[in-house]
Amino acid sequence: MIRVLVADDHALARMGLTAMLGAQPDLEVVAEAADGLAAVEETRRVRPHIVLMDIRMPRLDGIEATRRIRALPDAPAVLVLTTFDLDQYVYDALRAGAGGFLLKDAPPGRLAEAVRTVAEGHSILAPTVTRRLIERFLTIAPRDTEVLARLTDREREVLTLIGQGRSNAEIATDLLLAEGTVKTHVSRVLMKTGLRDRVAAVVFAYEQGLVRVGSAGNA
Repeated sequence: MIRVLVADDHALARMGLTAMLGAQPDLEVVAEAADGLAAVEETRRVRPHIVLMDIRMPRLDGIEATRRIRALPDAPAVLVLTTFDLDQYVYDALRAGAGGFLLKDAPPGRLAEAVRTVAEGHSILAPTVTRRLIERFLTIAPRDTEVLARLTDREREVLTLIGQGRSNAEIATDLLLAEGTVKTHVSRVLMKTGLRDRVAAVVFAYEQGLVRVGSAGNA
């Protein structure tokens, strides 16, 4: 069971997130926080696996709260969830140690999958954010076409879908595979390519021409 702490200064938003996540069989909301300082305090108290963090909150904003939480011993993962699709928030959140950045208009299924992905130690970004980051990275990132030869055809398919911003559940549906099988393929892709996380895999997929800017499915 993945233990989740929900931090948001809007009571209705907290209630909605708590209800939605609590309906998932493998997710349990163990605490809520109405501001960043409370999020840090509750993290120390209940020791969640992941904190779902809003950005604009009183007393302590979500960026600084993320920084403090990630500095704790045995720190949980942090997934930033916000209505503000601004580059500076993305960069600040990732620098603070967040494992993901998702917009609040994401479908419930995508949010639940993002919580699972980040809790497992992987990274995930909202597709619109990913596309902008890709456009920046492509101007400076070196190419390494030889790495693709290490992948099987199926692993290359999975890498392409990761590049399109597809979640594990969506990839499983697209390829008619069990979600557990997809997770295994994702792990092998990261291992064989030497990529750090899912975000790096997205960048790599664009670099290698598996996905083109502006033409990726959901991205």
